[in-house]
Amino acid sequence: MNNLLVAQSGGPTTAINATLVGVLKGARISDKVDKVFGAKNGIEGAINDNLIDLNELLKDTEALDTLTYTPSSALGSCRYKMKDWREDDEPYKKIIDTFIKHEIKYFIYIGGNDSMDTVNKLAEYCKMNNHDFYIMGAPKTVDNDLNLTDHSPGFGSAAKYIATTISEIERDISVYDIPAVTIVEIMGRNAGWLTAASALARVNGGPGPDLIYLCEKDFDNDKFIQDIKDKLAVKPGVLVTISEGIKYSDGSYVSDSISSGAVDNFGHKYIAGSAKALEQLVRNEIGCKVRAIELNLMQRAAAHIASETDIIESQMLGQKAFDCVVNGVTGKMAAIHRLGDNPYQVEFTAVDVSQVANHEKTVPTDWITPEGNDVTEEMMTYLRPLIMGEVNIKYENGIPKQLRLY
Repeated sequence: MNNLLVAQSGGPTTAINATLVGVLKGARISDKVDKVFGAKNGIEGAINDNLIDLNELLKDTEALDTLTYTPSSALGSCRYKMKDWREDDEPYKKIIDTFIKHEIKYFIYIGGNDSMDTVNKLAEYCKMNNHDFYIMGAPKTVDNDLNLTDHSPGFGSAAKYIATTISEIERDISVYDIPAVTIVEIMGRNAGWLTAASALARVNGGPGPDLIYLCEKDFDNDKFIQDIKDKLAVKPGVLVTISEGIKYSDGSYVSDSISSGAVDNFGHKYIAGSAKALEQLVRNEIGCKVRAIELNLMQRAAAHIASETDIIESQMLGQKAFDCVVNGVTGKMAAIHRLGDNPYQVEFTAVDVSQVANHEKTVPTDWITPEGNDVTEEMMTYLRPLIMGEVNIKYENGIPKQLRLY
């Protein structure tokens, strides 16, 4: 039993397939793995024995190169929450049956916080029930909220897209001399890393956003309106970026006023709509022209403007996860440890996945200005290296070429 299974889960990113490619490249040159399978739609594929044979892909260098720059999850994704095996062990038994049937010894799960929870539970189940399988996590999330890794694959490319888009929006709104407010909503439920990245629109000398509000700080309507008025007093066009998860001091979300109240499979409330809520607030309180923009899905999988640093590191993390798991490491997650900023240097390591699952890394409050409406130079120092470099995207019929596995 020397076969490997790999799966992807959670929200799509620009770099998640680069991590998959890192795993596949590791397998291609290793004598410790015979065959590689992919599970369709994350852990559900392992539960339902819905696998894809990836061995032919290992031999095709051109296909691997195309897959590296293909956004989203080539193996499909899921939002499946594994219960504790002591409460319900039926899914675990089905996964073990799939492992045995296909002679799988190693399993790598690429994903975010909830995926690392699955890695932790499955590794524990195997250990406690004397199953000789090795379970390893590889990080992924544009939210950059995974614990014990300096940053997460997918974040750098999303940050690059956001910085570029905010810079372009600023150019658009700057041409008018009438008072106007543009509010851009950026992903981030409890962690404002992506919204903070909007400040990178300033790195080439442009003004970028005039005001930045992260979800780590309590939001105050009155202060927000005063901040807008202060900016309008010195310039006609005001650009604001906000985290979708901004909330008031009582814990309620700004978006609650227009939210349906629905929740996902993990009990997370759907919170999009903060910008729309604030658009109405500005219209009522100030009366000027105001527009709300929700970047939504576009920031997650914009491969045409991927960060080369992000893609390279994502591949390296896939290879690190592979090296660890085939050498008997289990219950760990591949991670990035930053060694320095000037020059930027990192090393790839493995951390205890139990210290990642169900933990959340938020923006340090001292990286947010005391006024709560911008970020500090420490944040900029952290962000700048992550968006560096451009990738060599191959185009076909005028649009980027992508690889689909099924």
